Order: sequence, then structure tokens, then C-alpha cells
Amino acid sequence: MKAIRFARTGGPEVLSLQEVALPPPALGQIRVRHTAIGVNFIDTYHRSGLYPLPLPSGLGMEAAGSVDALGAGVSHLKIGDRVGYCTGPVGAYAEANNVPADRVVKLPADVSDDVAAAAMLKGMTAQYLLKRTFPVRRGQTILFHSAAGGVGLIAVQWAKHLGAHVIGTVGSDAKIELAKAHGCDQVFNTEKDDWVAGVRELTGGAGVAVVYDSVGKDTFTGSLDCLAPRGMMVSFGNSSGAVPAFEPALLSAKGSLYLTRPTLMHYTRTAAELQETADDLFAAIASGAVKIAVNQRFALGDARAAHEALHSRKTTGATVLIP
Repeated sequence: MKAIRFARTGGPEVLSLQEVALPPPALGQIRVRHTAIGVNFIDTYHRSGLYPLPLPSGLGMEAAGSVDALGAGVSHLKIGDRVGYCTGPVGAYAEANNVPADRVVKLPADVSDDVAAAAMLKGMTAQYLLKRTFPVRRGQTILFHSAAGGVGLIAVQWAKHLGAHVIGTVGSDAKIELAKAHGCDQVFNTEKDDWVAGVRELTGGAGVAVVYDSVGKDTFTGSLDCLAPRGMMVSFGNSSGAVPAFEPALLSAKGSLYLTRPTLMHYTRTAAELQETADDLFAAIASGAVKIAVNQRFALGDARAAHEALHSRKTTGATVLIP
């Protein structure tokens, strides 16, 4: 089969399309024949070495398709079932992948493969952030960075549906209206606006209950300054680079703040948690509360171009690869 591989860490140029052998699925595994593959920022962290992988390696955590083969011991799935996965194993940038049967979810008939591949990792991330990491309640004011990104466009819709007042940030003026159309009440451009002062003004100086921040280095300190006393800083990504080290006393000085660095894997540790999280997302999509925007599609062999687009911060919504 064809798969994207890389033998050294670096920029998008290290990615290449290669012919590789895929063995039969092992005990407890299934082989998923991919029809759509999700592209996510965690893929760039693996490729760059920020999150190290043994090399050479495949890439990608998320894909949708159908069950193509069953390993021994798998009885709850059958050949032809539509399934998706988004918590690994790494290797989704390929025509097929062997996946533990307890790490896939069944796809409902009313969710297409490309929407599933675009929505699972980002949408399930939004689900745990808004409902479990910091359960958003009606009437609360929240700040969500990268509101026009893949997770952001899902999360701000969902947060608005939950009754929150949503302040968003984006990286360019071109993304402001998009973020507003998906649920943001106010949007700041972090490249030109004094967004910290803006958030403080919008909240009458009180600050917000929670900040959801996937940007990292460029927004971390400012995000702390946006929080109300005893507010929560949810740092769940590093698109601008890793957050610098700091003394814990900083959290005290800025209002006895809470800080968490969650990951989807820890919120979907069991097969039951995984399916429940996915089912909640799929129900939100089916109800119309959350609409999935697949705004960029690339051929599998164009994974390098997909990563270049992601790094440019000019993409909106979700990006998928088509084998």
C-alpha cells in the first residue's frame, strides 16, 4: 500500500509517499481501509520531533473507512463496517492501517466518512474540553483561541449551544467573520488587537471563567491575564511553540488560577469512554448544533502541501487527505 513516511524530523519537506507492506491484523486488531484521513496539529508535532516517535515512522492519528480484515479475537465488528479512529496508532496517512479493535468507533449512517475523519479528533477534543475539563454552563463568558481553526470552529458552535458568551481570537482579519458566523459574540485578531485589554473591557474588568488555548507560547501569559480569580487556564496545544517554563507562584499572583494540560487520550482511556465521547459528538452534528466545515482536501501524496497550509495559519475549519 501507499503511505506517508519520514525518516528524520523537520519541516513538511521530510514527508514522502512510499510503498510499504502492511501485515495482516494481529490479535485484537482490525485493518481499516481508509476513505478519508484527518490532518491535525498533533501530526506536525510528531513530524517536527516535539512529540518524538521512533524513526522511521508513519504519521497521522485519525481516519475513517471500512473494516477490511479482522484479527483473532475480534467479534463485535464485521467486514464492511464503517468505522473511524482518532487516538492512534500513528500511521493514518496511508491507504490502510491496522488498529486495535477497541480504539475504533462505529460511524452512524448520517455522518459521512470525510466529515467523520475531519471531526473525530477535533470534535471529541471540543467535547471533553467543554463538558469535562471545564464544564461550560449557561451564562458564563469564555475565551477560545484559534476560534476559526479546526477545533475552534466546532468548539465555539458547541459552547454557544450550551449557552455561553463566547469571545474568540483569530490570526487574521479574514477569519473574524467566519468565527462570528460559527458562534463567537466578539472576535479579536491577535496579530493587531490588544486582545487582553479587549477581553477585560468586555467583561467589565472581571475576566473570563476559562481560557481554552491551543496556541501556546504566543498567547499563554496574555491568557492568564484574561482570567477571573480562580479561573481555569486550559492549555491544550502548541501551534506557536511550547509554553516557556514558569514558577507556579505566577498562578497565585494572577488570581489563584487553575492550570491544566489535558489530552484526548486521557479522556478516552476505555472503549466505553471513547464511544460515549464519539456518540455525543455525532449527536451534536446530527442535531445541527455543530456543523463540520471540511474546507481543505488534499490527495494523500500531497501531505507535505497540507502541512505547509496548516503552518501558514491560512486554513480554516478541517483539512483531510483522500487516499
